[in-house]
Amino acid sequence: MSAEIANILKEQGMKTERWGRYFLLLLLLLMGTATAWAQTYPSKPIKVVVGYAAGGAVDIIARTVGQSLSTTLGQPVVVENRPGAGTNIAVKSVIAAEPDGYTLMLAANALAANMSLYQPAPFDAEKDLVAVSLVGRVPVVIAANPQVPYANVRQWIEAAKGRPKAIAYGSPGNGSTPHMALELFARAAGIELQHIPYKGGSPAITDTIGGQVPLVAVNALEALPHVRSGKLKLLAVLSATRSANYPDVPTIAESGFAGFEASVWYGLVAPANTPKAVIQKLHEETQKALASREVRERMNSVGGEVAPGTSEMFAQLIRSEALRYAKLVREAQIKPD
Repeated sequence: MSAEIANILKEQGMKTERWGRYFLLLLLLLMGTATAWAQTYPSKPIKVVVGYAAGGAVDIIARTVGQSLSTTLGQPVVVENRPGAGTNIAVKSVIAAEPDGYTLMLAANALAANMSLYQPAPFDAEKDLVAVSLVGRVPVVIAANPQVPYANVRQWIEAAKGRPKAIAYGSPGNGSTPHMALELFARAAGIELQHIPYKGGSPAITDTIGGQVPLVAVNALEALPHVRSGKLKLLAVLSATRSANYPDVPTIAESGFAGFEASVWYGLVAPANTPKAVIQKLHEETQKALASREVRERMNSVGGEVAPGTSEMFAQLIRSEALRYAKLVREAQIKPD
């Protein structure tokens, strides 16, 4: 090797080493900025978008968790209701928001279902959003008009066997979690039911009480006051364990369908590219909120239960639910309202 070539290589090596030092310095600066951001976050109010009207299950849970987060984070947490298009309007508003941790969404099962229910897909939850924390679950329940002749799930299935679509049920709408749950259950039970979609759980319950439809599938929160008043009777709770609000009502597993479960789940998501340090802080504070007695009691009072866990666990839930709903939508040819 000539001296001239050796000098060139030496010079290039020094340049590479210098660029390496610059890159390391830049990386340290970025890490320091992210850490400082997390330490000062939040410095202004946080908005939690809800894709449903005020007063519903998601809204109540958002306000319950938001109040606790407001106390621990030292900033107001404001709930913004943006119903419409099966929650797609709310989801898109969050995706379009600045990824700075000041716009979140309390999402439910529709986040996973809508990617296959609506075509073309309105968004990609895995790419457009980041999971912060699962918050809780409220089981789906199967309720009936008190005058129907079957008192439990077994009798109901026997009445439906060999009689396709002879027995109808109401739900909050096409593609809603209760609708999806009943379709999955009907397939597992080997029966075919007549689905009557409504514009929400309340009108479906009203018609069931009035006798226009014999059954209704809704979340436990919406059914609770009507069951307590005797206007509805429950056939089953679609949760893994018995509900504290319905201790005498068997689960769907106890009714002969082990492993079957259907719940409305709720969790916080943020726009993609929100700093990891901010996501981590939000996750930690949400876990503290879920561990508090006030939040647990409030969740129990509306028929649900808190569901602590890692951000990765919530992301995996969204992913697995999306696959499950995609299969059901395809096979049952479910269309949105």
